[in-house]
Amino acid sequence: MKQRTLLITLTGPDRPGVTSRLFTVLASFPVNVADVEQVVIRGRLILGVLVSYAGGPPTGTGGTLGAMWAAVERVAEDLGMEVELTTGTDLKEKRRRGRLHVTVLGNPLQPAAMAGIAGRIAAAGANIDRIERLAHLPVTCIELAISGADSAALRAELTAEAVLQQVDVAVQRSGLHRRAKRLIVMDVDSTLIQAEVIELLARHAGCMDEVEKITTSAMRGELDFAASLRERVALLEGLPESVFDLVRKEVVLTPGARTLVRTLKRLDYRFAIVSGGFTQITDSLVSELGIDYSAANTLEVVDGKLTGRVTGEIVDRPGKARALERFAKQAGIPISQTVAIGDGANDLDMIAAAGLGVAFNAKPVLRQAADAAVNVPYLDAILYLLGISREEVEAADAEDGLPPQTSPTLGGPSGSSG
Repeated sequence: MKQRTLLITLTGPDRPGVTSRLFTVLASFPVNVADVEQVVIRGRLILGVLVSYAGGPPTGTGGTLGAMWAAVERVAEDLGMEVELTTGTDLKEKRRRGRLHVTVLGNPLQPAAMAGIAGRIAAAGANIDRIERLAHLPVTCIELAISGADSAALRAELTAEAVLQQVDVAVQRSGLHRRAKRLIVMDVDSTLIQAEVIELLARHAGCMDEVEKITTSAMRGELDFAASLRERVALLEGLPESVFDLVRKEVVLTPGARTLVRTLKRLDYRFAIVSGGFTQITDSLVSELGIDYSAANTLEVVDGKLTGRVTGEIVDRPGKARALERFAKQAGIPISQTVAIGDGANDLDMIAAAGLGVAFNAKPVLRQAADAAVNVPYLDAILYLLGISREEVEAADAEDGLPPQTSPTLGGPSGSSG
């Protein structure tokens, strides 16, 4: 017998017992629950219940379809809510192609940006199935579930719109592919921390301007990283080994760094850092944050002074990609389940190799190559790309006895130290 459907939509002030009252009424009729969706926005509830039944109007202890409708209307009136009823015959939802998640980050997020994003989605012939807010402070993050779109084509369209609207947009495939990422591999200088360690060292050596100029060119991809590193390190010759203690005290974590690591490790992620910087500094970060794996260069020290050389194999652009593959193998995690985060040209190979490549406040050459770009100054905004909301993070912190965040950052109780 042909299945018919009824879509009942209740809207109004949210309060305890709404869902229970509605289903209690429906229980008096020979209908089956086919689908339920509910959302609460600023205390206002929207509840949709799709029920199915065979043949003509349902009958039962409550009578005909009209009797059921009257009973639902009485519940709505009693609750001070509005109700709509839509009938149909299509029970099975047509499976749409190209299910995607689109994550939009704005600081602030303006209506024009959402209009532009939604317009591009519509122009691509895609449909917005669901919209959810993942965060409202210090950035606003909205996630849209999309169907009917080609991933590459939509990403190109939304990337162009993001530039116009000055927001960040990421497009990812939905489902298990998105949820399965279990290894984070992150660059250090200007990503995990707010400075370039070699420039901090250069300040003590009196060659800051020269080193900074070379670093900037290397990060833009204008110079070979290994050659530029040797050139910069040579300028540090003669510095006392005690300079490392001074620089460690000068290192400042990027806002949100602690929250990002803490949250993902709660979810049993493995965390790695890979750096063109130096083990004399990264080793302390490994200890402080509980990092699982690390790779970096080592400055040569002889008789208590820097020689102006590095020892061992240089961790350069291809070296970072090799490190990602090595860490994944050690963790027993497929490359497809890795996330790489960086900011410069020497992160290109690592970003390309990972299951998800994220450009964090990056140079243009990396932003163009990455799967997603985040340009807000909060590192744990990357959690939203993985579908983790700020409310979930704060709830987990509260369960662990951590004080509530008081700063405007997502960095955690210590504010900008993240």
